[in-house]
Amino acid sequence: QLQASGGGLVQAGDSLRLSCVASGLTVGRVYMAWFRQAPGKEREFVAAVKRMGDNTYYSDSVKGRFAISRDNAKNTVALQMDSLKPEDTAVYYCAADRNVILSAIRSSSNYNYWGQGTQVTVSS
Repeated sequence: QLQASGGGLVQAGDSLRLSCVASGLTVGRVYMAWFRQAPGKEREFVAAVKRMGDNTYYSDSVKGRFAISRDNAKNTVALQMDSLKPEDTAVYYCAADRNVILSAIRSSSNYNYWGQGTQVTVSS
């Protein structure tokens, strides 16, 4: 099970830090990712971290502003979001899976474990 938290209402340019707590999974041994879904839009990839390592992957829209990190001791994955923009407004979901095709790490269909989502709203 995955439990996401940390969302909220902020202004453009502000920062937020999302957290995803895992139970029944060891975050260091699975692929962990963040996706988001805005109203009327499909769920889209945001960031991912490879299992058993520190390789990270980002969508072009967040690269340089967001950072995904893993805390093995706390069994959590965080998404630090800086320089937020109104277009970052969405429900953010954390996802995990033990077996992800690396070439398709940005595809939501590769992940079988999902958190409940946390709302991020960025006002202009």
